[in-house]
Amino acid sequence: MAKLKITLTKSPIGASPKQRKVVEALGLKKMHHSVELEDSPATRGAINKVSHLLTVEEI
Repeated sequence: MAKLKITLTKSPIGASPKQRKVVEALGLKKMHHSVELEDSPATRGAINKVSHLLTVEEI
């Protein structure tokens, strides 16, 4: 399966509490922190919820 590199590029401070929980569930802790996750429908759904805060690259 493909992998995705997800980077938090904008602060979730002004985001709703649900969106903050999604960012935390993706494993992102600070600004410019990156994680590598498997490309799955669940991951894509979480990314779509907070896409305005993230940068996503395929690896």
